[in-house]
Amino acid sequence: MAILGSTTKSPPAALQKILGLMELKDKHDVQFVSSAYELARRAHRGQKRYSGEPYLNHLVATAEYLAKIGMGPTIVAAGLLHDTLEDTSVTEEEITEQLSVDVCELVQGVTKLGHVRYHGMQRHTESLRKLFAATSQDVRVMLIKLADRLHNARTLEHVPNQEKRERIAHETLEIYAPIADRLGMGLMKRELEDAVFPYAYPEAYERVLAIFKDEGGDDLRRLEHIHNNVRRKIAEYGVKNFKTKNRVKGLYSLYRKLERKDWDPSKIYDIWALRIIVDSITDCYTVLGIVHGEWRPLYGRLKDYIASPKPNGYKSIHTNVHTGEGDSIEIQIRTREMHKEAQLGIASHFSYKAQVQKHSTGAVSWIRQFIPVRIWMEGQGRTSTGETRHTYTNEETPEWIKHISDPKQVGSEDPHVFLQDMKSDFFSHRVFVYTPRGDVIDLPVDSSPIDFAYAIHSDIGNHMGGAKVNGKMASLDTHLHNGDIVEIMTNQKSHPTQKWLDLAKTTLAKRHIRSYLQKDTA
Repeated sequence: MAILGSTTKSPPAALQKILGLMELKDKHDVQFVSSAYELARRAHRGQKRYSGEPYLNHLVATAEYLAKIGMGPTIVAAGLLHDTLEDTSVTEEEITEQLSVDVCELVQGVTKLGHVRYHGMQRHTESLRKLFAATSQDVRVMLIKLADRLHNARTLEHVPNQEKRERIAHETLEIYAPIADRLGMGLMKRELEDAVFPYAYPEAYERVLAIFKDEGGDDLRRLEHIHNNVRRKIAEYGVKNFKTKNRVKGLYSLYRKLERKDWDPSKIYDIWALRIIVDSITDCYTVLGIVHGEWRPLYGRLKDYIASPKPNGYKSIHTNVHTGEGDSIEIQIRTREMHKEAQLGIASHFSYKAQVQKHSTGAVSWIRQFIPVRIWMEGQGRTSTGETRHTYTNEETPEWIKHISDPKQVGSEDPHVFLQDMKSDFFSHRVFVYTPRGDVIDLPVDSSPIDFAYAIHSDIGNHMGGAKVNGKMASLDTHLHNGDIVEIMTNQKSHPTQKWLDLAKTTLAKRHIRSYLQKDTA
């Protein structure tokens, strides 16, 4: 079969950039991505964006981002073609024939997502259900959709209608950025938020920007001073192969924190932070000891997400130390692998560059808890080069995606209730609490022991007789906080009451309580 866009002449600059970002070594993979580019170029010829630029620019930008975060030929090719089925005359058969079954299925998955709209609550919730249903079938579809949304967010200034700009901005903040967060994709989350913040809340954006300029300069000066001293001390103690980086807080993240702190910048300790990246977990704790030996830590500000990772897989040590100038600064300590996963989350486990190593070592522990997938080499069937690609199988999706996509789980027919439950249960601020055995339970902020009990098992919730929080008896209306250790005491004579509905926060708990009460009165 002839290869589209093969090596008879130099590839276009846009294609060269994608291939360069991917660092492809195999000529068949180069031809595979080149075929996808050429098909996209021909299919979208003559189409323009609001900016007046060729529509191909959007597809290239989507593919560039996927390549930049380490995605392989199949996902990048699908990124180039993600709009072809919806916006051109290209057929599924053409994509399958010229590329592969797997690319076609990914493009189909992105197409099925449709367009999330706020115009009409019923239509909006139906679109959201499709979004999560498609993701539950193949998480790679969401990676492509997020890259697509990011470029659209970055080019919002070209959308002529203000109402549409605001709608896209709010969709991004309320749906796509939280999804990226739940998938552990910290870099994507921040980029989405900061791209649309000025359009969603323009007045708040200007206010936060002014605060950042006023406060950030002093923080940066203190950070640079500590930065140099930290590097010197770490080297003195013999820690090798470490890197240090300054981290600036995203403006939208700063806005959300300022809201929680009554707009008092003096209560925020992490506008700027210092990241220390080392080779091993042992080095992480060695560096923590060095830092605390040289600078006095703030009481209650040490967070060890290595010993107790967040449910989305995030691992790092966070500590705040006094600078000696009457102020403090945050220091984050992690390994290189932890840093990659903190930035890319689940995407790091589809990394083309690390595929061979991952097949030989297996998935890391957190991914088996979060989304146990068997990732062979990308692709399925035969490519246009005639090479046989190995299969990808998505054996299990994240529990929260299954929950949202299953009408039996989030079963409200009222679209307003569905949307509110989704935001409350899955996209709100989270607290991470523990069972006595040390298992992490991920709950929305303001959750109660009732929510905790039902998150463990419905039988435990239905027979909860009391709860201990951090070893002390606690009332059922207690709001749980990060790091709380919760123990549920059961009694076969105990059962839910109507009052529990007011105390429960999660849809899961409320659904089980209502079910029990209905059976009890039947």
